[in-house]
Amino acid sequence: MTQPKPAEDYLSGYSDLLVEVSATGRRLRRTELESRRALGERAGESGQGLRAFVVGHLAATRAVWSRMPVGPGSPAGNPGLRATAESILAATEQAIDAFAEGYERAQRLAVRQEEAARREFIDDLLYGRSDLGRLSQRAERFGLRLAHAHAVAVAAGPEPYDDAHPVTRRVESALNGRFGERHILLTTKEGRLICVAPGDEAEVLRYFAKQAHAATDGGQAAIGRAHSGAGGVVQSYEEALGALDLAEKMGLDAPVLHAGDLLVFPVLTRDRQAMTDLVRSTLGPLRQARGGPEPLLATLDAYFASGCVAAEAARRLSLSVRAFTYRLERIHQLTGSDPSDPMHRYTLQTAVIGARLLDWPTKAL
Repeated sequence: MTQPKPAEDYLSGYSDLLVEVSATGRRLRRTELESRRALGERAGESGQGLRAFVVGHLAATRAVWSRMPVGPGSPAGNPGLRATAESILAATEQAIDAFAEGYERAQRLAVRQEEAARREFIDDLLYGRSDLGRLSQRAERFGLRLAHAHAVAVAAGPEPYDDAHPVTRRVESALNGRFGERHILLTTKEGRLICVAPGDEAEVLRYFAKQAHAATDGGQAAIGRAHSGAGGVVQSYEEALGALDLAEKMGLDAPVLHAGDLLVFPVLTRDRQAMTDLVRSTLGPLRQARGGPEPLLATLDAYFASGCVAAEAARRLSLSVRAFTYRLERIHQLTGSDPSDPMHRYTLQTAVIGARLLDWPTKAL
């Protein structure tokens, strides 16, 4: 491993400049300032802290001053000595300022390059677009060991979030304070917060979901199942995204969704044509209702969600029990299926789920 150069190597020509300035009283030339900036950039690329270089400049200044011939009297009473001191201090200020500017320029470039590399890695990780072997090697740089199982949680809120958003920083600070270094990756993608964690540390994702829900003022989070390998991260991420999409379609308002608890819904829509036929034949007659099918569809939704208790379902819809019961009777009349009949209930409930998944009646089937 190459050892970094000592700080003195980045002060090349500085002492000679001070000696000349002390003799002439001039300011540093443009070419000299550019040289200082170039040395500052090289120093920034070395990975060493700026403090050591500032201290090095000041030590060199002191060494030059200590070698200067000093006449009698204090600087205040010796105009020549005072002028020399002012020239050296002015040159020191110019040189350090130019050096620090170059150093900061190199640091900003390094940060941009690191951000670009991190964003490229995250895109490849979540979309599985890179060679898995190479992806695993790159993952170690960002604290992940893809040979192990991982799970992904995704949180969405009322606004889009990026890596610099205060909400992202708040959640990141909470995770770091609670778990420290546990091979956790927190990032953002398409305006959502994303957390990748080892599959055997489910408490990390639960805590992330809780913090994200609070930080986004009531946003919703979904947690995918744990899967092995680099491809497992993609699979878990897609499960979490699917759970959020499902929550939007089905009106699921739980703050945290677990993809493993929602597996029945993909099963129901696996045969899309069969589900389309069921919705069309079972619920299609509701289009004849005054006001369209949506109010009666909401009635069935509330009825099944309340465990088929009419009083509770009526309360959820802010209806009287009598008005709610009338709606159930109207559904029976139009569809021929009685929601209170166990023989018909399963068909109606499955059709209602299918309608939400297929976005019916908004979209024609």
